[in-house]
Amino acid sequence: MSEPVIPGRTGGLITLGAADALWADLTAGSAVPTASAAFTRSPARAQAGYVLLGGCVVATVKAGGGRWSVPETEVRRAAAELNAVEMDPQDLVRIGPFRDGSKQEHSEGTSLRWRRRIARELQEPDEPERAARGEDGRPYHLAGIDWRRMLVEKTRDRTVRTWWLPRAVVRLLDVAEHTETRWLRAARTRQASTTVTEPPTHHRQPRAADDRQTTSPDCLTTPLRPYNEELKGHLYSVLSRKPGTSRKVAGWICAVCRTAPAAVLDHCHEHGYVRAPVCHSCNTQERPDHLYSNDIRVAHHYTRLFHTHTADWLRHWHRCPGCRARTTLPLPHLAAWTAHIACRSLRPTHRDPGSSRGRKPCGALRVSWTGSHHAPGSCQFTVAVDLCPSGEHRVLAHVPYREAAERFRTWLAETAPDVAAEAGPDRLDGLPTRFRPVIADTNGEGLALF
Repeated sequence: MSEPVIPGRTGGLITLGAADALWADLTAGSAVPTASAAFTRSPARAQAGYVLLGGCVVATVKAGGGRWSVPETEVRRAAAELNAVEMDPQDLVRIGPFRDGSKQEHSEGTSLRWRRRIARELQEPDEPERAARGEDGRPYHLAGIDWRRMLVEKTRDRTVRTWWLPRAVVRLLDVAEHTETRWLRAARTRQASTTVTEPPTHHRQPRAADDRQTTSPDCLTTPLRPYNEELKGHLYSVLSRKPGTSRKVAGWICAVCRTAPAAVLDHCHEHGYVRAPVCHSCNTQERPDHLYSNDIRVAHHYTRLFHTHTADWLRHWHRCPGCRARTTLPLPHLAAWTAHIACRSLRPTHRDPGSSRGRKPCGALRVSWTGSHHAPGSCQFTVAVDLCPSGEHRVLAHVPYREAAERFRTWLAETAPDVAAEAGPDRLDGLPTRFRPVIADTNGEGLALF
């Protein structure tokens, strides 16, 4: 089989226009929608020595005639990696807006900052900077991904709007941002080393006329290391104040999915202990939906937490010595488990012609509680159904905290015996009798880590 001829191809390099066409052609069947002008339209950074495509950095080269080009093999590699991404359009992650959202941005050494870009696009349509970009002034893509085709906007109380993207896309953009940060850091290190070690100009050999000039650093950065419980038993209130903690976290791979770079330290708000470094996607998935002071919505992603990937998540939650010693979960998680698992048989169903089984669960599941885990004797969960088509089934059950905790211990022993075997007060020596208070979460409304 002969290789297709690509316009503008010379010696393994193709022009940016040809790379645009190749990228669009190779990713036409991808589950993640991509842009057709990934190399030539903002915010692509070909003149900076690289272009982000999904989670990959593709180096750009200034070839003969001063034209910017890219290695064809790198475009194909990036397309193959993107095509391998599986996306569930129903598994959504809220990406904003959040109060004080600017505090969450990690702008050091990165140009993607995709959350900030999306917020800017959706919140500030008349921004002067937008007009300066030309045409309609709007970035068409992020890392070659056409995010607008996947964005879901929801409203609450007909006034508050929120934005959501599929979890696979959020994870992919987080990887892209992390990859770009490492690339730029390596470029600065390489440039500093070259400045120190290069001989004076008059000793340099002249460059041949047909030599290609590349501004891209080598992509030989230190690989992400797996998390091996290095932070076991540490308090978040202490680590969060130590200089260099963020850089250290960025060197690990996510302790839950083990595929994306870690970005934050997940910790238990009840006991104050660090669990592990995790990526933004896993951190969002682990956080209870629509959490208020004592009320959460039990959404679709709990199927993953309590069914398909149960052992992984239970092991992660029990990285907190307090939860592990008491063989329980933090209050919001135990509430969600009680509604989703312990009260599953109580939830009514309605006829659904579009389902193979003919029925679907009624409305939206919600659980609230009175009291706190500090006074388990008076704490009680109330499991209810909202948005029922018939207007019925408002309250399904009232479950005392102690009963819910006992049910959870029984279920844990049956579902994840290895995790249960490591739990209990006799399994943990030196557990403090009084836990230090947890510092207030300042990352923005609704972003508390549990």
